[in-house]
Amino acid sequence: MNILFLTQIVPFPPDAGPKVKTWHVIRALVGQGHSVTLVSFVRPEEVQHLPALQMICKAVHAVPIRRSRLADAFYMLRSYLTGRPFLIERDDLRPMQETVNRLVRENDFHFIHADQLTMVQFALRGAAVADKKPKVIFDAHNAVWTIVERMKDNARWFLKPILSVEAARVKRYEGELLRTVDHVLAVTDIDRSLLEEALYFSKAGTDARIAPVTVIPIAVDTQKLQPVRRRPGSRNIVTLGTLHYPPNADGIRWFFNEVFPLVRERVPDAALTIIGKNPPADFIELAERNPGVIKVTGYVDDLRPYLEESALMVVPVRAGGGMRVRILEAFAYAMPVVTTTVGLEGIHGTHGHDVLVADTPAEFSSRTVELLQDASLQDKLASNGRKLATTKYDWQAVLSAMQPIYEDA
Repeated sequence: MNILFLTQIVPFPPDAGPKVKTWHVIRALVGQGHSVTLVSFVRPEEVQHLPALQMICKAVHAVPIRRSRLADAFYMLRSYLTGRPFLIERDDLRPMQETVNRLVRENDFHFIHADQLTMVQFALRGAAVADKKPKVIFDAHNAVWTIVERMKDNARWFLKPILSVEAARVKRYEGELLRTVDHVLAVTDIDRSLLEEALYFSKAGTDARIAPVTVIPIAVDTQKLQPVRRRPGSRNIVTLGTLHYPPNADGIRWFFNEVFPLVRERVPDAALTIIGKNPPADFIELAERNPGVIKVTGYVDDLRPYLEESALMVVPVRAGGGMRVRILEAFAYAMPVVTTTVGLEGIHGTHGHDVLVADTPAEFSSRTVELLQDASLQDKLASNGRKLATTKYDWQAVLSAMQPIYEDA
C-alpha cells in the first residue's frame, strides 16, 4: 500500500515518547512491505535527522515550523473566535496543507496516516481533494482532552477556567473526528473508552457513522535497549522526560517539591538526577541551590551512564494520557520504577511485581525509600519489568497488529 504519513514532529532520533512511538510505527509499516511518504513539521534543530528517515521512507517532505509565545497568544485568541481548540488553531498552518494537497493530487495514496491529533485536519482536507479518496487513519497517541482536564485539576486558580474551556473544545473535536475518519488507532483500552466518551460529547447526531477503533500499544525496541548494570548501593534517583511538555514538568516538579524532601528525611544521602530537554528555570535554580544533591543535565545523547549510577527511576505523572514510554523503556533497561496510578495507565504492570505505585507524597516517598533500601526488591522489579517489556511491548510483535488494517483497502 502507498501511505502518506503526517507527523507533527520529526520522529528521529527516538529519544522522547511521541518519537519512539512514531518511529517504530513507520519501521513496522515499511517492514510489512508498504511504501511510506513522510510529511513532517520540522524545527531548525531537527533538519539534521531527516537523512535517517529518508533511508527508510520513499520520500520525506519537510514543512518548517517555529513557535513563539506571541504567536501562541494570537492562536489562543483565534480559538475563541472559531470555537476550535487552541492546539488545532496553533498547528493549522497553510504550508502543511498545501504540501499535503499537492502530494495527494500527484500520487495515488491508499491511506493518509495522521500521527497525533493536530495532523488529522490536514489528512481530511487532503483526502477531500484527491482523485481517488484515500482512507484516513487517526493515530491517537492519547485522548488529549483528558490531559487538558487533568492539567486543569492541578493548575493555579486563574488558569482553571481557560483549561476548562480548552478541555471541552478538545473533547468535542476528538469526538467529531470519530465520525469523520475511517479508522482510529488507540494505545490503550482506557484511551479507547475516553475517545468514545468524547464521541457522545460531540455535536454530531447519534445515527452518524462511527470509525472503528483498534487498540495497539506503544512499543519499544528491546533488542536495542538492553539491561543496565546498576551500581550496588547507589542512593541516586533518576527521572526524565521532555521538560517543556507541561505534564512532564508538573509531575517532576511535584516530586522534587513534595516527595523528595520526605525521602531525604529518611535517606539523607539520597540524590536526584533530572534528565530532559529544555528544563524550566525553576529546575535549574533548584539544582544550583542543592549542589551535590540535585543535578539537572538537560538533554543527553546516552541514558545508560546515568541509569547505571542510579538505584531506581521515578515517573511521577499527575496529568497524562496514553502510555508512558519512559516506563516501557525503563522496563527494557531493567530499571526499577516507582510511578503513579496515572503513570501506569495502559501498561500491564502489577504493583509489587513489576513496579511500585503510589499517588500521595507520603506514599510515593515511602515506596521510593523502600526501594532505595532493598536491593533484592530492586532486582525483582528489574527482572520482572524486563520480562514484561520483551513479551508484551517489543515493537516487532506489537505492531504486527497494524497489518490487517492496511490490507483492508
